[in-house]
Amino acid sequence: MTSGLHHITAITRKIQANVDFYCGFLGLRLVKRTGGFEDAAQLHLFYGDAVAGPGSLVTFLAWEDGSPGRVGHGAASEIAFAIQPDAIGFWLTRALQFGVAATGPATEFAEPVLRLIDPDGVIVKLVGTSAVEPGAAWPVRGIEARDAITRLRAATLLSEQPQQTADFLTRHAGFRVSATEGTITRLTSESGQGIDVRDASGFWPAAPGTGAIDHVALRMADRAAVEAQATELKSSGDDTINMHDRKYFYSLYVREPAGCLIELASDGPGFAIDEPLETLGDQLFIPEHFHLRPQDIVPMLPQFALPGEPRTIYRDLSFVHRIHEPDAGDGSTLVLLHGTGGNEASLLPFARKIAPSSTLLGLRGRATEEGVARFFRRFGPRDFDQKDIVAEAEAFAAFIEDAKQAYGIDEMRLRFAGYSNGANFLAATIMLHPGVVREAMLLRPMPVQSDPPKADLSGTRIQMVIGSDDPAAGESEILAKQLRDRGARITLTRVAGDHNLSDEDVTAGTAGFV
Repeated sequence: MTSGLHHITAITRKIQANVDFYCGFLGLRLVKRTGGFEDAAQLHLFYGDAVAGPGSLVTFLAWEDGSPGRVGHGAASEIAFAIQPDAIGFWLTRALQFGVAATGPATEFAEPVLRLIDPDGVIVKLVGTSAVEPGAAWPVRGIEARDAITRLRAATLLSEQPQQTADFLTRHAGFRVSATEGTITRLTSESGQGIDVRDASGFWPAAPGTGAIDHVALRMADRAAVEAQATELKSSGDDTINMHDRKYFYSLYVREPAGCLIELASDGPGFAIDEPLETLGDQLFIPEHFHLRPQDIVPMLPQFALPGEPRTIYRDLSFVHRIHEPDAGDGSTLVLLHGTGGNEASLLPFARKIAPSSTLLGLRGRATEEGVARFFRRFGPRDFDQKDIVAEAEAFAAFIEDAKQAYGIDEMRLRFAGYSNGANFLAATIMLHPGVVREAMLLRPMPVQSDPPKADLSGTRIQMVIGSDDPAAGESEILAKQLRDRGARITLTRVAGDHNLSDEDVTAGTAGFV
């Protein structure tokens, strides 16, 4: 029976820092970049050895600016990589050079262990061992092949039922108990890789989120082996099984008795089935079952650069934001403000269609209503918090000034687009802070200020796009008059449809932003 670790999957909050750590510091190869199989707008990165071999892989789902998770029972708590025993000194020195938090070395199960902390707080162990056969090292400047990480060593599971967890892994994944140290039982596989089951009785339960390990995947020889385990699990009454074709491997997900999510994954067909091994990881794969065009999803995925590539350095500004660079830019910047319930990525696909050569800067509103983001509070459907509008407009104006400096934005080529709540907020900002917004597209807007201030908006150009069947269309016209009375140049465009955006809005936006 093929056994061992296939991959370990965790969740990251900042994808660029994650790439820098796993590729730049640890020296792993980026072997695949995909949209998520459950959510195509969630970036999923796979790191591994030079040939993306099963047992070398660690993967990360990107939850940009997501809430932190919590380590606890019912989940994995550590990722361990195998290195040569005499490479511990090299990695301790490298950690000091790179400013990576490290403790040790210490001895665990007669092996030297150096503990590191990744940018999201995940514990990463480097274990000096000869028990695991090395994989194919990926050449990285500053890391000799003899020091390189090539395989996973182990994963640590926190369990309130350690005996039942161990029995499950023995029965369904080909592991066997090989040693015990304190509250930790080590199970070893045919490959020499292990799982450490730690008795976590009395701990708090795990909670999903960034910095948490989502699941541990264990090796199966092929799809038939996965299906055989599914049959056995079902026959024993387990109803937690989910079967999936992940293109690069076939797998099932199941909760072991203590609640840890375990994936049983086939070795094949492998990651080189849709791109050459030499360029593995260069292409973005979008799962076919979403039936999405790349232009509809790619702009929503966070961009990143591999070590040595040009990159945008994100600054810690007052609004959560996302930058999307075009393939060939013209020096212009388009700032995007989403509607109620959206986020910093919501308008990126629309904006990329109407402004293919612009740098896109998407913002997330800082007010929340029943858990969804908005740009200002409201007390009811037509009762808007006037003080919050004023305060957030002032903060937004300050953000724009800071962003100009932080990202080198040319204010003469700066434009804005907002939809629904974002459009309402943009209109209020235009009147509260004349000059901050000189050119804007307002999609499905309505007035929200009870007493808009007098302002000189001469030189301000605004395109308003109204849905012919939108219940708020009449209020959009009231807003247009408010802005026109203050000297703004208004172009009012009506498109077929209601409050939702459509392809007609793309046509209108493209024409308006020429």
